[in-house]
Amino acid sequence: MGYRKINPLSKARSMASITRTEITAANRAAWNASAHLHAEGEPWEELLESAARPGFSVLDPVLTAILDGLGLKGKSAVQIGCNNARELISLASFGIRPEMGIDQSSGFLAQARQLADAAGLDVRLLEADIYDLPSDVGRFDLALITIGVLNWMPDLPEFFRVTSGMLAPGGRLVIYETHPFLEVFDPASPTPFEPAFSYFERSPQEVTEAIAYDGKDHGEGETGYWFIHPLGEIVTACAQAGLGIVELKEYGHTIREPEYDLYEGRVAQIPMSYSLVAQKLTSAKGC
Repeated sequence: MGYRKINPLSKARSMASITRTEITAANRAAWNASAHLHAEGEPWEELLESAARPGFSVLDPVLTAILDGLGLKGKSAVQIGCNNARELISLASFGIRPEMGIDQSSGFLAQARQLADAAGLDVRLLEADIYDLPSDVGRFDLALITIGVLNWMPDLPEFFRVTSGMLAPGGRLVIYETHPFLEVFDPASPTPFEPAFSYFERSPQEVTEAIAYDGKDHGEGETGYWFIHPLGEIVTACAQAGLGIVELKEYGHTIREPEYDLYEGRVAQIPMSYSLVAQKLTSAKGC
């Protein structure tokens, strides 16, 4: 899906006071309320036109190189938190079969259908809570997770258990995400280079703004909940779900909203994004 800044910790709700089901329902409402912002104007029209062209891809050089190196031509793929499926559709340019996109926002999946139709691709677009998937989801050779998905997840171990269950034996998981260390900073703060949030905060953070990627203020939206998941917890949850870590790389470039650009290109550079490649272990039990 996507990503947004988070409100101060003073507004955090205790995990004891809100359930996983309530969190996912709130996040669904927040994304649906903001969906229309992503299907308006010239950028959307250009995306629709581009999707219809051969070799369409919105993937940056980092993710392109990772996928090129995995030898997945002819293999099947699912994207978890597919948003409008622009990245899922891009996999076709690698010879990968984009078979399924999963998202809980009906508004974004409607956009995904438009893009898939423009690209001439028959993609199953599944509206579902990742923690409550139907039994006919199937198994895939590649599971793709990109920017902003993990931070909306209240339960990482269960998330990765479900993800592992969607991979065929030997299947690959590719994650390309914002680095959790970046979450400690608030670019809107008067002191943006001082930590504003604890890296180890576990309470969900309230997101009250409309969710957009353009750096503009679109006013208030439905309240959603965002989590800071340290990198160690992400890797551990992945490994404990029967996924062998193949590669973890950290980068100094941003894949966030424009307001985070001020942290890039500095002499003392902080990590701003990372990629993780894992493989389904053939001996994994219960996955």
